[in-house]
Amino acid sequence: MRKIVNFLVILFVVNSVSAQLNVPKDFFTHRDTLQGGLRVERTCFDVQRYDLNIKVDIDRRAIEGFNDITFKTVENTAKIQIDLFENLKVDSIIYNSKKLNFKRDEIATFIDFPLVLQKGNEYKIRFYYSGNPVVAKRAPWDGGFVFTKDGNGNPWVAVACQGFGASCWYPVKDSQSDEPDRGASIKVAVPNGLMNVSNGKLLGNEDLKNGFTRWDWEVKNPINTYDVTLNIGDYVHFGENYKGLDLDFYVLRDNLEKAKTHFQEVHPMMDCFQSKFGEYPFKEDSYKLVETPYLGMEHQSAVAYGNRYFKGYMGSDLSGTGVGLLFDYITIHESGHEWFGNSITSRDIADMWIHEAFTMYSEVVYLECEFGYDKAMEYCQGVQNNIANDRPIIGSYGVNKEGSGDMYYKGANMLNTLRHVVGKDKWWAILKKYTETYRHQIIDTQTVIDFFNKESGMNLTSIFNQYLKYTSIPELEIRKSGEQFEMRWKTEEPNFEMPIDLIIRGKSVRVLGTNNWVKLEGKIKSLSDIQPDKKVFYIKY
Repeated sequence: MRKIVNFLVILFVVNSVSAQLNVPKDFFTHRDTLQGGLRVERTCFDVQRYDLNIKVDIDRRAIEGFNDITFKTVENTAKIQIDLFENLKVDSIIYNSKKLNFKRDEIATFIDFPLVLQKGNEYKIRFYYSGNPVVAKRAPWDGGFVFTKDGNGNPWVAVACQGFGASCWYPVKDSQSDEPDRGASIKVAVPNGLMNVSNGKLLGNEDLKNGFTRWDWEVKNPINTYDVTLNIGDYVHFGENYKGLDLDFYVLRDNLEKAKTHFQEVHPMMDCFQSKFGEYPFKEDSYKLVETPYLGMEHQSAVAYGNRYFKGYMGSDLSGTGVGLLFDYITIHESGHEWFGNSITSRDIADMWIHEAFTMYSEVVYLECEFGYDKAMEYCQGVQNNIANDRPIIGSYGVNKEGSGDMYYKGANMLNTLRHVVGKDKWWAILKKYTETYRHQIIDTQTVIDFFNKESGMNLTSIFNQYLKYTSIPELEIRKSGEQFEMRWKTEEPNFEMPIDLIIRGKSVRVLGTNNWVKLEGKIKSLSDIQPDKKVFYIKY
């Protein structure tokens, strides 16, 4: 009975991870195109900064305030698109002290200027809005606000909106293709006695003398729009400067002592990640873990933590090997996103594997740093049981559509396979150069492939394509042909080429395989003398 219960827990956990992704669809709506597309009203300007100033009325579950949007025009234009969910009201939009005309089209607000904005100039609008934001049914797997209470009955409020859209709670160019180059300020007024924790560093707070206190935060680096966040609760703070990096922790009052012990894991994690991925990419904004009423999210410099101080994923092991209980999944995974997703961002969410594959692989990297290569490979192989191979990892472009949840487990195993194709020593140098080359940049799949091809000195394109664009994985076929033995790859990707380590009578031999039959050298008496190294290559055999 216990085995059955454990299986069901793991099955629930696996489904929960994948549930962050949109439900598969066979058609897309006008709204999908408005949210995911790059029409001229979006591409004509480049956001420089957001300055958000709002009040959260917890009793009414309402928000009101404004966002100052500073932008530079890329082309001459008299119209831009700013996004805000339809259930929120646009109160007014101000430019040069005058109200602008605008037209709403579902999620999009098209703003008209009285004169053409000239290419290369900088402008600022103030976008006033109000209303009741969407309340998430089960954050973070669906987007919106969470209104709940802590164990002492104090209000505890948070927001998560990855994939759903940052415009569910503030006016913004809701596209991963554009981040504010000069960062953002987030000022949030909350009922007296509560604290708001947002991204970046705390500048201070002010009693507004109306029953609310405003908490002022600032981010100096570019930031994904879905990473901008707020967390309201009865928080207490502790922190330190660790090897030149400010580490801050905001937790519920009753969890302070527990958190001080549990979050010691951050020290070896930072040592590992900075050695493998380069310097923490948001040093000026500090690193924070913030306790949240939902499981977790990679909010830049304010990582959401809701794993209840368990090891593993809510106390379960995603790999089924026992290795997954050696670390807190949420701390390690969501922090890995600081390098992969927050620093290096995909232009379109169809390429979200650029976030999730590398971040899932960061768990493997952490395990290798702390517990050794064998444990890391055991974990990586174990999570293969969660791969569905049902849909391609890359989604549909221009319609705010992610690909398969396999971007996590399959994506990590693809990277682990590539590591062993390239060679372990060369791999680490390439991976670190990748994070440093594209630090704070927005890229796409082809950019990643081109980079790894160039730095490895190998043509890895067919390998990336097979794992990312098709549902199947490379299948190794070995046969006896006369007195010889031959092998080939069976793939959907044409002209596939990948080396594989074969264990032939106890000795490891590397063979370059293609879609054509290749003769195997050595003394082989039967097929049982040949086994591929499936511990490190994610293949079918």
